[in-house]
Amino acid sequence: MMAAAQSRLQVAHRLDPLLAPRSIAFVGASPRKHTPGHDMLTMIARSGFTGAVFAVNPTHAEIDGRRCYPSVAALPAPVDLVVLSVANARIETALREAIDAGARAAVIFASLYLEDDTDPPLIQRISGIARAAGIPLCGGNGMGFYNDAAQVWVAAFDNARKARPGGITFISHSGSPYGALAHNDPRFRFNLVVSAGQELVTTAADYLDYALDQPETRVVGLFLETVRDPAGFVAALDKARSRQIPVVVLKVGRTAASAAMALTHSGAITGDDATYRALFDRYGVLAVDTLDELAASLSLFDQARRAATGELVAVHDSGGERELAMDLAASLGVNFARIGPDTVARLRGRLEHGLAPVNPLDAWGTGRDFIDIFADCFQALIDDPNAALGLFFNDARDDFHIHEGFAEAARRVHAATAKPIAIASNFSLARHPKIAAALSEHGIPVLVGTVPALVAARNMMAYRDVLSRPADPPPQVRAQRDWTKRLAATDPLDEAEALSLLGDYGIASLPRLVVDSERAALDAVQRIGFPAVLKTAAPHIRHKTEQHGVKLAIADEASAALAYRDLARRLGPKVLVTRMAPPGVELAFGLASDPQFGPVVMVAAGGISIELMRDAAHALPPFGPKTARRLIDRLRIRVLLDGVRSAAPCDVDALADALARFSVLAAELAGDTASIDVNPLVATPNGVIALDALVVPKPR
Repeated sequence: MMAAAQSRLQVAHRLDPLLAPRSIAFVGASPRKHTPGHDMLTMIARSGFTGAVFAVNPTHAEIDGRRCYPSVAALPAPVDLVVLSVANARIETALREAIDAGARAAVIFASLYLEDDTDPPLIQRISGIARAAGIPLCGGNGMGFYNDAAQVWVAAFDNARKARPGGITFISHSGSPYGALAHNDPRFRFNLVVSAGQELVTTAADYLDYALDQPETRVVGLFLETVRDPAGFVAALDKARSRQIPVVVLKVGRTAASAAMALTHSGAITGDDATYRALFDRYGVLAVDTLDELAASLSLFDQARRAATGELVAVHDSGGERELAMDLAASLGVNFARIGPDTVARLRGRLEHGLAPVNPLDAWGTGRDFIDIFADCFQALIDDPNAALGLFFNDARDDFHIHEGFAEAARRVHAATAKPIAIASNFSLARHPKIAAALSEHGIPVLVGTVPALVAARNMMAYRDVLSRPADPPPQVRAQRDWTKRLAATDPLDEAEALSLLGDYGIASLPRLVVDSERAALDAVQRIGFPAVLKTAAPHIRHKTEQHGVKLAIADEASAALAYRDLARRLGPKVLVTRMAPPGVELAFGLASDPQFGPVVMVAAGGISIELMRDAAHALPPFGPKTARRLIDRLRIRVLLDGVRSAAPCDVDALADALARFSVLAAELAGDTASIDVNPLVATPNGVIALDALVVPKPR
C-alpha cells in the first residue's frame, strides 16, 4: 500500500495538495466524540496516512494525546491541506487565516448558509477567496473524500469502513450516494471516493481529470446533478476516452427542459436530458438510471478484463429465473450470443437428460455432480467464439453448500478464461457477504439484481463498441453563401430561403416559387406542375399546419385558385407554391442550442408525429454518416425505412448523408441560430427531400 502511495505521489497534479497532501491541519478539532471535529481525527488515524497531522483549536492544548495548536499560523510549518470543521459564521475568517499561513488546499464540511447573510452571500465570498488564492477547495456542504490509493481519509463522520484499495473512482454531488457506495459493501474497491458538495472551486471535472492521471483507476462513476465547468468536463471526458477508462454516469434532474429552446419542435424535444445523452454518446460515457445499476457497472469494470467480441452468455440454476432474465434482457436491449455447434455438442455431452444445450442455459438437473456440471457448462459457453462475457445467475447465500459449490465452479471458469465473468443474483436481498467477499478476492464481481447485472453487461459491451468505432469525419461541405451575414439581418428567413440554406449544404428540396397574387399563383402552378401544394408564406407564422395554412394535392387551376383565395383571405397574400412530394417516410431534423454545451442535432419521427411520438435521437455536431446511421437506427420508426406492407425500402444511406450534412450546417451556424426545424423531411427509395424548414436566428 505504501509503495502504491509513493508511486502515486510522483505524478504531479494540481489537486495533489487537496487529495494527496503530505501534511494536514484539522481546524475545529474536538475531544468530544461523535462530532465532526473528533471524527475527522479518528478517520485520518485509521486511514494509514503517514504525513504530518495537526489538530487546531485555541481552547484545547491536546486532544486524545495529540498536541493541539491555537491556530494554523502557529503550526511549525505551512501545510498542504487545511480541513475546516467550524461553524458557518467562522468559516470565512478561518479560510483567510489558513491561506495567509500558506495552506495550499482546503476542505469545508459546513453548509455555508447564514441566516442573516450579506450580499454577496457567504458561498460566493468563500469561492472568491479560494479562487483569488489559487487553491483547490472540496465542498462546502460535502462529506470529504477517501483516497485509498494515497491513504488519505478526510471524513466528517466516524464509520467502520476499511480500506480495500481497488480501481473504482466515485465522484458524487450528493452525500447520500457517496455514503451508500463508500460505506456499505466491502466488495466495492476504490482508489478514490469524493463528495464534491457545492463545488465552489473544484468541480467534478477537476476530480475526474485527477482520477484519470492515477495508475490505479480502472473505471470512474459519477453521481451528477449538473455540470458547473462545461469546458473542463468535456476535456476530461475526452481524456477518459483517449485513455480508454470507462466513465459511468447517473445523471439526476433529467426532466427539466431548457425554456429557451421552446420556439421550435426540436427545441421542445431537445431538453437537458437529450443534451447530456448526446454529450455522453460523443465521448462514450455509459449512462445508468439507478444507484444499483451504477454499482453493478462499476464492479464489473473494476475486474480489469474487458468484453471480447460477441454477446452475452449466461448460465442459470433455474428455468423460471432464466425466463425472467430473457424477458428483461429483451426490454433492455441485451443480446445473448448465438453459440456454435461445437459449444452445443460440449453442452449436450455434459447436461443431464431433458436439459436443452442453449444460451442462456438452465444447467440444474438432479443436483448430482452439480459443481463439475456447472463449471464445465459455463466453461463451454464462455469459450464460444461469440461469447463476449459471462454471467452466472444464482441467488447466492452464505453457508449453503449449493451456493458454495457454485462459487467454486465460477472460480474454476475464471481461472481458465481471459474473458470477464460475474455472479449475478436475481433477488436484491440475498444474503451473501462472505461469498461476495471471497469471490471479489479472486477478481469475480457479485452483481445484485437481474436488471443491474444485465445493464452492467450491456454497458461493458457498449464500451467495447465505443472503443472500436471507426473514424467518422463529417462530410466536406462548402456553402456558397455567407449565411452568417444573412442570419445577422433583422428580417427572418422565410420557408423558401430556409430551404435554400439547406440546399447550400447539399440537402435537397422541391422546386418552389413565392407569389403574392392569384394570377402569379396560377402561373406558378403551371410552371411547377400538378399535383401542387400551396402554403402560406406569412413570415410571422411558424407552424403552418396549426393555422390550416397548407393546401395539399391540388390537381388543377380551379382548385389552385380556390386554395390561394382562402390562404390570402385568412393569412395574407404571400404564398409559396411547390410540387406534391413523392410518398415516403416522414422524419425531422432539428438544431437546438444548449446554454452549456452548444449546438445539439436531432433526428426524429416527423410530420404531425414529431411531438406526439417524441421518437428522437440526438448528437453533438458535426459528425459523419456512420454516426448519423447510428442515430437513425435508434428510432422506433426505423423499421418503416426498410419498407413495410409492400412499400419499397428507403435510401437510408442518403438519409444518413443528409443528416451528416445538416450536422455540418448546425456546427457552422450554431452561433447565429437559436434553433432550426426541418419538418417534414421525406425519405424515399430515391433519396431525401426537405419539404419545410423553420430557422430562428439568435436574438441580437
